[in-house]
Amino acid sequence: MLDADPVWIHTTQAGVDGFPFDAYESRDIPLTNSAGLHGDSVGETAIGMCFALGRRLHQFARQQTRREWSFPEWDAAFTLRGEPVTVVGLGTIGSAVAERADALGMTVTGVRRSDDPVPGVETLVSPDRLHDAIRDARFVVLAVPLTDETEGLVGPSAFDAMREDAYLVNVARGPVVDQDALVEALEAGEIAGAALDVFEEEPLSEDSPLWGMDDVIVTPHAAVADREFYVRVADRVRENVERLRTGRSLENRVV
Repeated sequence: MLDADPVWIHTTQAGVDGFPFDAYESRDIPLTNSAGLHGDSVGETAIGMCFALGRRLHQFARQQTRREWSFPEWDAAFTLRGEPVTVVGLGTIGSAVAERADALGMTVTGVRRSDDPVPGVETLVSPDRLHDAIRDARFVVLAVPLTDETEGLVGPSAFDAMREDAYLVNVARGPVVDQDALVEALEAGEIAGAALDVFEEEPLSEDSPLWGMDDVIVTPHAAVADREFYVRVADRVRENVERLRTGRSLENRVV
């Protein structure tokens, strides 16, 4: 709880699932977030993960630490052009992923409630048809916020629906994925691999089997890292300070 009531609180995060909404509402404290600022950084990270998995860059990076010169199997690597990708969630981040995937020649399916067209997305599918949307995808990229509806969204039945040569890319929130089910799916060969920037508990436990899996990329919730990020945050805060001063509604108000 807060010791004294601030006029307004801003978070540098886009996700606000960890904030005490009821406490803020009961004390009439506005909360604003930084949604809309992460599209480039997280979008490029997600596509970079797809590149790494397809071109086996993660494998070569690990070989380098061992000073190992080993050419991959010819059929292990593939290019992204023509590969189907399903982007789950088409907000700022998901839209950025879709735009970049389309530019690379990938076939993009998007999952979201609205059927309004999104640049780069060839097919839009509603969330109740998630399994249909991911069934033929080589990459499934998660970019949804964490809500009651999305917690545990990707679990055993989703992994059953995915191709055996498919990869899961999670730049959303850790609890969107049933992590135990993911480990089981990877160990059983139900999917080919994963690239994960977020986890159910962070930091990821040192004894997690995800660390040692050949076709799993682990990054420390760092997809938002960008040297220009705080400049953009400052611009947003400056705008809201002016709005507060002049009695206008705040941008990105979530409470």
